[in-house]
Amino acid sequence: MDLAFTPQELAFRDEIRGWVKDNLPADIAHKVHNALCLSRDDMQRWAKILGKKGWLGYGWPKEFGGPGWTAVQKHLFEEECALAGAPRIVPFGPVMVAPVIMAFGNKEQQQRFLPGIASGEVWWSQGYSEPGSGSDLASVKTRAERQGDHYLVNGQKTWTTLGQYGEWIFCLVRTSTEGKPQTGISFLLVDMKSPGVTVRPIKLLDGECEVNEVFFDNVKVPAENLIGEENKGWTYAKHLLSHERTNIADVNRAKRELERLKRIAKAEGVWDDLRFRDQIALLEVDIVALEMLVLRVLSAEKSGKNSLDIAGLLKIKGSEIQQRYAELMMLAAGPFALPFIEEAMEAGWQGNFPGGVVANAPLASTYFNMRKTTIYGGSNEVQRNIVAQTVLG
Repeated sequence: MDLAFTPQELAFRDEIRGWVKDNLPADIAHKVHNALCLSRDDMQRWAKILGKKGWLGYGWPKEFGGPGWTAVQKHLFEEECALAGAPRIVPFGPVMVAPVIMAFGNKEQQQRFLPGIASGEVWWSQGYSEPGSGSDLASVKTRAERQGDHYLVNGQKTWTTLGQYGEWIFCLVRTSTEGKPQTGISFLLVDMKSPGVTVRPIKLLDGECEVNEVFFDNVKVPAENLIGEENKGWTYAKHLLSHERTNIADVNRAKRELERLKRIAKAEGVWDDLRFRDQIALLEVDIVALEMLVLRVLSAEKSGKNSLDIAGLLKIKGSEIQQRYAELMMLAAGPFALPFIEEAMEAGWQGNFPGGVVANAPLASTYFNMRKTTIYGGSNEVQRNIVAQTVLG
């Protein structure tokens, strides 16, 4: 494994760093660095800036309008954006459904859907989990019945992240009940403005409605919105999930939040506590180890070797690291981290905060929000079983 970047890769990093510095809006970066709420406009604004440059689909090949970057270049782009304070690219369009459309969609579907994803104009949501089907997606029950030139969709999806903003949603739907559960699933694209689609926000511990329930009541979906073949959706879903779980690891955001943790520790006077510094050091070692794991995958891809199927490992470790840095921030601020004031998450909040350090205001919210990371994208307990079977044998 060669972990040294080439001169060309270092020059590429400098190019990305300079461009992001010149084009990332300062108000958005301020919110990201201080864990304040990002609005739909904030996320969409940055997506459109990237789209105009041709970098929203930064992982796309040139034949579909992407930059055609190598795996290492994609990693450097993600890292520079994260460290500069750019919002995470909302992955459902450019990172998740786009590769499925490229790999399994027909030419008409590619021409119809990819341009809106690449430009950042169209907001996509993910319709996978259901009330009884979270980590076990093979048990989905949302039904799509073929009726001539369309499907009639009935059922419910849940935990749909940012679904209140969604314009299109890609769904796993059941089109057959014969054979194994996996063999009766299809991959369908649904216009969320269709009659019969209802979105109901779910308020989380941190006071935000980040996730939603989506109901389908006799929703007519044109048959031309079926990706690939009917009942072959499980194959396409596995292709997508490898992108999702690698994305969830989010090592670059962890590196940025590690620096935030250090700032808080210094401001709160616990930086000189050697026992607390030990905890920060242990976290930093874990982040470096996670980065090495990511770079190991990139090195294998760069050299043409087959990399291990370790998306599950990346998800497990990345999610646990996110929870750990949120916990250490709370511990650094001590009792002044405990008050949960939802309004303090808004930029420009002028209220009074116990202890007088307004920077501590988002800590409880971040801690609450991060409790989800070991559950979504396939719970870590399930991921460990998958790793045991596919990696350890």
